[in-house]
Amino acid sequence: MQCVVANILPAQQQGLKENQTLKFSDLGFGDDLLQSLDLMGFETPTPIQEEAIPYILEGRDIIACAQTGTGKTAAYLLPVLERINREGTKHTSALIIAPTRELAQQIDQQVEGFAYFTGATSCPVYGGEKSSWDQQKNALTQGADIIIATPGRLMAHLKFEYVKLDKLDYLILDEADRMLDMGFFDDIMSIVSYLPEKRQNLLFSATMPPKIRTLSKKMLHNPAQVSIAISKPAAGILQAAYEVRDELKVPLLCDLMKNHEKLESILIFSSTKKNVKNIVNGLKAGGYPARAISSDLNQEEREEVIRGFKSKRIQILVATDILSRGIDIESISLVINYDVPHDAEDYVHRIGRTARAASTGVALTFVNGVDSRKFKSIESLIEMKVNRVPVPSHLKPDQRFVSSSGRSRGSSSRGGGSRGGSGGGRSRSNSNRSRDGRSGGSSRNKNRTYKKRKSGSGSNKSGSGSKNSGPKS
Repeated sequence: MQCVVANILPAQQQGLKENQTLKFSDLGFGDDLLQSLDLMGFETPTPIQEEAIPYILEGRDIIACAQTGTGKTAAYLLPVLERINREGTKHTSALIIAPTRELAQQIDQQVEGFAYFTGATSCPVYGGEKSSWDQQKNALTQGADIIIATPGRLMAHLKFEYVKLDKLDYLILDEADRMLDMGFFDDIMSIVSYLPEKRQNLLFSATMPPKIRTLSKKMLHNPAQVSIAISKPAAGILQAAYEVRDELKVPLLCDLMKNHEKLESILIFSSTKKNVKNIVNGLKAGGYPARAISSDLNQEEREEVIRGFKSKRIQILVATDILSRGIDIESISLVINYDVPHDAEDYVHRIGRTARAASTGVALTFVNGVDSRKFKSIESLIEMKVNRVPVPSHLKPDQRFVSSSGRSRGSSSRGGGSRGGSGGGRSRSNSNRSRDGRSGGSSRNKNRTYKKRKSGSGSNKSGSGSKNSGPKS
């Protein structure tokens, strides 16, 4: 369902002349936040930021639809930080609920960068060891300005009486559709019961299915509605597909890697952890160093792999859908779908890792016989026919996917897909469906103090951005 942008935009937008570029300085931010944005190299907001920020500064509830990579995280962080800085509150002002610890960690890092000159404090609350539990308890009792939490972990803290959210001003749900897909509806409503009735609610979602509408009716009050490019890949993504049998997928990958040194970063997605291992082994056997990331790794190992990929020390990363949403990594040159995602919407999020916020990139998808129908539904969703590329004739089958009879494992009589591997719609990975990830460590081991913030605290971890480009997330 399409969201509808309100007819009347705030005055500062109406005052702009036609074709005049809106800048962050036009949105009413104070000097502290503008100084942080200038330091990070951001001048102009992305469309979702341009639409959403004025409403949030006005105090309106909001329901916003925007695909990954459009800058939606900054769209709510910047105005919330501005209002916290203006009002000088001494309690926890904002609660951000996110589906995964990876997304919670990323949001926390962005808060640090944007709040560099405001001094606002934050703490991520997600599954971890005792040391992270104690740090989270400290933040929840002393009052970090912003709490970023996964639903399950926050519910675990709420069972104790030390959590102080009775003065909360802002509730933000990020990736709301994903949280509902993961079964968090009851947890979200339970968390809401601990919060004051008078608060500002901000709901951000990549898609707008009926269940999101149901949730919004329970939580939001006369919300402003904003929609930006729902379920459409970024314009800068060059898409193509190979119609290929399972036993030729790894050889095709290796063939595509022949000129890999010309590419800055390559991200390969698969729906199953088993295939992730097979892909990494096949690439290494072909002489192409690759690393894997899935729920098999503990939190510390996953964070180390992500850091290596972000810093370009790791060039080829093979992942389950754990990275399809919420992880902001710059300059991914090539995204490859080893198999067709189970949901058409997930395709948009997978390939959204490349061409982030108006850059360019390439997305390739391997389609076997079983997956053909699913891929047609994707083409229907994105309203375009993806170009088919012929598989090189010199490729030889990967024997791990060929049975003794010479047929592709799990292939149908019509030509070949793996029911339990890359092709089967029933083998959907649950790696990103865990309740909230109750294992893994904290993203940082700093000893933070969450009393009244002091000006100048925080660190600029969000990286730099190109001039004339809004913060990406």
